[in-house]
Amino acid sequence: MEAAIGVLGLLFVLFVVLGGYAVVKAVGAASRGVDRTITQARRTVEDHTLRAKSFAQPGAAGELAQLRLRLRTSMRATQDALHAGVAQDEALKESLGLFERLSAHGHELDGELRRLESEPDRVRLAERLSGLRERTVRVIDSADSLRWAALDRAQRFADDDLDSLSAQIDVEAGALRHWTTEPRPAGRTEPTASPWPETPSASSAGSPHASGAEERTRPAITPTGPRPTYPWQKKPRPESTT
Repeated sequence: MEAAIGVLGLLFVLFVVLGGYAVVKAVGAASRGVDRTITQARRTVEDHTLRAKSFAQPGAAGELAQLRLRLRTSMRATQDALHAGVAQDEALKESLGLFERLSAHGHELDGELRRLESEPDRVRLAERLSGLRERTVRVIDSADSLRWAALDRAQRFADDDLDSLSAQIDVEAGALRHWTTEPRPAGRTEPTASPWPETPSASSAGSPHASGAEERTRPAITPTGPRPTYPWQKKPRPESTT
């Protein structure tokens, strides 16, 4: 009895521990989901703000917003493409490592551009804008190069796989239609029917005159031979001469 109570207590403790672990995992997952949602919303709002500034503000301030928007768009697209491709292509791990190093430069550049948006000295801002523009273009070109290379590689693999699949399907289709490729036996001719309503040729059906002649020469009733005699039959009685 005490052993049963101990087992039940142990099971209860185990269920409590598992339930607490499940609750902690659920809360953590929900928290991460909320964080991702907030980050995505903040990113969307900031992108729309930069797009509005690039059109509304003239001069260096508008160009800074445009550079930031181009940088963020290119880096985000490259990141999504590499993370999506590395799950299917192990060779993209090295490209992903290079992008992480490039991403560090991109974050640093984006922070510098964001700080310069509130710079009151427009002359100083115009002087530094040329160098920032060059750095931004270099980072964007590098990110675009990685992204397009990954996309071209994925498309190449897809085309190769489709070509191989098409060749296999053609072979299978030919095997299913095997009767169309079998050679016809030598000397064998297919019978040809006479076109209707013409009379069939003499070789195939025979002429009416020939059939009539055969019917005239054939006896109507075939004469029978002598009837066989059997032992059990009685001999014919001789006729009386008186």
